[in-house]
Amino acid sequence: MAVPVSQAWTVATYVLKQKFLGRKKYPLVLMLEPLFRCNLACAGCGKIQYPAHILKAELSPEECFKAVEECGTPMVAIPGGEPLLHPQMPEIVAGLVARKKYVYMCTNALLLKEKLHLFKPSKYLSFSVHVDGQREHHDFSVCREGGYDIAMAGVHAAVAAGFRVTTNTTLFDGADPNSVRAHFDELMVAGVESMMVSPGYTYDKAPDQKHFLGRARSKKMFRAILSNRKKTWRFNASPMFMEFLMGKKDLTCTPWGMPTFSIFGWQKPCYLLQDGYADSFKELMETVQWQNYGTESGNPQCANCMVHSGYEASGVNYTFGSIKGMLQTAKAMFFGSYKDDGAQKILNEWKPASHAPLVQIASPVAQIADHLQEVSGD
Repeated sequence: MAVPVSQAWTVATYVLKQKFLGRKKYPLVLMLEPLFRCNLACAGCGKIQYPAHILKAELSPEECFKAVEECGTPMVAIPGGEPLLHPQMPEIVAGLVARKKYVYMCTNALLLKEKLHLFKPSKYLSFSVHVDGQREHHDFSVCREGGYDIAMAGVHAAVAAGFRVTTNTTLFDGADPNSVRAHFDELMVAGVESMMVSPGYTYDKAPDQKHFLGRARSKKMFRAILSNRKKTWRFNASPMFMEFLMGKKDLTCTPWGMPTFSIFGWQKPCYLLQDGYADSFKELMETVQWQNYGTESGNPQCANCMVHSGYEASGVNYTFGSIKGMLQTAKAMFFGSYKDDGAQKILNEWKPASHAPLVQIASPVAQIADHLQEVSGD
């Protein structure tokens, strides 16, 4: 299976409980952001474009635990920034594991090998390594030559040490679906438990605004990538979300499905948009005008979004929303190779886009991260 049976059971019973209680709006995964600083400066990122005093700030373990208890979800993702730059990250992770939360600690893996000894393998902990494709494409995406080799070295080290390891691949315009499929093969050979793949979101603050995918091109690309699927591939995503990416399923956004808590508080309305902050999870759920978000709302900020944080919960909700949804999901899980001659034709005719030579971005973000790491002595 793509996830342990115990995790699948925990999530299923949690969702069914919400359905039984008649709750139409409930969180699936908490996006916990203890800091924004990073040791990379990716051109497509909109999370690190803050002034120095903000990049130096971080949540305490107690603030993290309070947010997790307040939200009540069985799963917690820890994105950033780069979580391994937080000096108390091992304490935060240990506290969440002790609370029996399934933790996906997102990382670019530049520090993973040297920090592994600070963590203990557990069924509740997975390192979610951000790898954006094969070597050339990943290095271009993260604006750092050699980034792929370091990330994969971290993957191999974590797998060898007995940790659960998943990956997160974000695709932008110019990605070659043939290369992405080869990338999936490489990750499976490396011993990765499962993979997550999603189109990038068009962050307003991202330095590169030219390479975000529109909806039509996203569906064409994901149809080519995810059709004629190999049996060896394992994905850390709901089958219905995957069908949505391929253009086979219509889903509406669930902006409350993955609420975000950061140094600013509870982010309105979702992980991708910043329309203010709430002081509590209850306030977030009760005060946001949810009808103003999602593609169907007409909000231009949501027009091209097909991102995991907005639609994974939609896929899960579809699965558990009816007998039909459960049957379709079961069929996709056990018989979902998605044979498609048209998709194969797209692969055969796809012409890889060329790009300029890789330019490594010199950023004060990375300098701050390096300085703080030197000061902490980690």
